[in-house]
Amino acid sequence: MFFDYRMATYNEEYSQIGVSREEKDKLVGEVIRFVLFKTHQNSGCPIKREELTQLITKNYRQRSLPALVINEAREKISNIFGYEMKELQRSRPSSNKQGRAPQQSAVEAKSYIVLSQLPADIYSKYIEDKKTSHMTGFTFVVISIVHLAGGKISEENLWHHLRRLGLNESDENNAVFGNTKQTLEMLVHQRYLQKEKVNGPEGNIIMYELAERALDESIAEKLKDYIGQAD
Repeated sequence: MFFDYRMATYNEEYSQIGVSREEKDKLVGEVIRFVLFKTHQNSGCPIKREELTQLITKNYRQRSLPALVINEAREKISNIFGYEMKELQRSRPSSNKQGRAPQQSAVEAKSYIVLSQLPADIYSKYIEDKKTSHMTGFTFVVISIVHLAGGKISEENLWHHLRRLGLNESDENNAVFGNTKQTLEMLVHQRYLQKEKVNGPEGNIIMYELAERALDESIAEKLKDYIGQAD
């Protein structure tokens, strides 16, 4: 009932800006296909809102159109496919927060990830690809290390901890992860981590910090459970 009401509201809003129902349905379908394909293709890396806006405004110039289409696409992905198209606000390294913030619009700073709405046990049993479960484990190990270090850690110290677990930064043919440095870099692309080059007493060093995806409430709760089990 609520979904039908929202659809009626959307249709009215589209008609007010001169977009037909057929045009609207086509745009919403294009956004859904783009989001699902890009999520699969890029190993779950966030999709920038700017990319969706460009897709929608390719043949249209109505300023309010992207927000309407994206919101309807999010509802349909939830109701039809059982996924949440979760919005993330890009975080900046803490060193930048203390100084003058770089010019960045709210739209440019937003991105989306696709999450299953199934209970964790059912998702794990019937949906989760067991071939990628090692990456889930690696992700939680790394963000746990960074979390326990206060949310920020040097590249040298992070690899020090990972070496104790049998992972070496020079290993390009690890039996499980392949190139271990590239595996760590994937967490930056997926926005679990952000990295920054900073000036230290001994020259430039790379610092890793928790990014918006690791700071999200759902991940933070899982992280607490994970760390609790390790104690």
